[in-house]
Amino acid sequence: MSTSPLLEMRGIGKRFPGVVALDNVSIQVGAGEVVALCGENGAGKSTLMKILGGVYQPDAGEILVDGQPVKISNVNDAMRLGIAFIHQELNVLDNLDVAANVFLGREPVKGPFRLIDRKRIYADTEPYLKRLGLNVSSNTPLSRLSIAQKQMVEIAKALSLNARIIIMDEPTSSLTLSETNRLLELVCELSAQKVSVIYISHRLGEIEHCADRVVVLRDGKNAGQLSHDEIAHDRIVSLMVGRDIKSFYVESQAARTAGFFKVRNACSSRYPGKQVSFDAGRGEILGFAGLVGAGRSEIAKAIVGLDPHGRGEVTLGGEPAKIGAARDAINRGIYLVPEDRRGEGLITRMSVSENISLPSLRRFASFGLIRKGGERKQADEQIKSLGIKTPGAGALVLNLSGGNQQKVVLGKWLAMNPKVMILDEPTRGIDVGAKAEIYRLMRALAAQGAVILMISSDMEEILHVSDRVAVMHEGEITGVLERADCTEENIMQLAVGKRIPAAKPAFLN
Repeated sequence: MSTSPLLEMRGIGKRFPGVVALDNVSIQVGAGEVVALCGENGAGKSTLMKILGGVYQPDAGEILVDGQPVKISNVNDAMRLGIAFIHQELNVLDNLDVAANVFLGREPVKGPFRLIDRKRIYADTEPYLKRLGLNVSSNTPLSRLSIAQKQMVEIAKALSLNARIIIMDEPTSSLTLSETNRLLELVCELSAQKVSVIYISHRLGEIEHCADRVVVLRDGKNAGQLSHDEIAHDRIVSLMVGRDIKSFYVESQAARTAGFFKVRNACSSRYPGKQVSFDAGRGEILGFAGLVGAGRSEIAKAIVGLDPHGRGEVTLGGEPAKIGAARDAINRGIYLVPEDRRGEGLITRMSVSENISLPSLRRFASFGLIRKGGERKQADEQIKSLGIKTPGAGALVLNLSGGNQQKVVLGKWLAMNPKVMILDEPTRGIDVGAKAEIYRLMRALAAQGAVILMISSDMEEILHVSDRVAVMHEGEITGVLERADCTEENIMQLAVGKRIPAAKPAFLN
């Protein structure tokens, strides 16, 4: 690996209204080097990379490639310089097929009428899919793929650009363990081929595995860096947040009321022939584990009335709760924080205040007009209690970091005193500090008597946060594990459909 930098970003500064996002930030990347970029949400990582990718323009500083100053005015400039960006939030089009997404804007043409050469696109896409181990055809409509598969299509697109520098922003946030391992192998292969990778992830184990060097940002400034021999979980956390990761996990203090929330014979449109039944208690955090595609998110949507073809029986506190639509669930105090927070949980071009008040607008309406004072007061309370980093309640959600956007989603439901809170991948793409805050919030809600259902693909999260774990496989619960039996081995056995002695029934009657 060359020691001379392929890329230098020197003294980069960037301001947004009311926020200094970057203050004199510098980073170097050598040819074939894997540099992990770490920091809490709001530290400036994504902003710095969007400047490199041509999405934002810096207010100060310079960028050098091969030692020469360059101006990256747009995404096309970045592509011409060999810079590819794999975004944390999916940047693909569901109405196109896989190959059309991979070569979008770069389609080969043929003939005097310059028609798109579809045969060539499909043929050229297949090697990238094979390289990634993505077992789908290049002509598969993207709408049929899972979130994990769509993420891999984004990576295939970056590979098709023959990029010299690939920016990976939380690339494994929706991937299974096997898909994550394949991606990490791919990162090593790219490095060996002299392709540089800037790797942004809150999963510190991945960074320890693949990074040659770690650069840490805090509050928009350089906080330090670690060489390959210095990379260790605790040292990264110390630079990021300055406190011990062990203090993030809180043991259950809540008294439980077993069977307060009961679901019987629930099924989703994805697995119409499979039924799910389970009990959850007040004061309990019931984790839902399983491989991607196991049907966890689909059952959650069926429970809250978001699946038009879903069905099932719900009992809350011994009383039947008929849920035919999302409003029925909301009226009962059963709320869902969806996996796709930007697409399903927020209206990003509306303000923090407007997003928080959305499900409870009737509280602030008089004769069809919204009382802005009351709406703003509720938002301010949630901003303070959740520690949302924002210039104010009137700031656009679009300009917040991923962790703070997630807090806004939580805030709109917390303002309505939930009885049952279903959280689907609650800390996806969120840093260790923000994770700790959300875990404490979940535990506090449980202590107040709420039922917490947590769907997560993060094994560490499942093991550390759950009081019990229900494991799903192909649309069914294969077993429930008490906390004492919650081990990675037991969970994985159930996740692949095997029955084990430690597993308990999901419900008693």
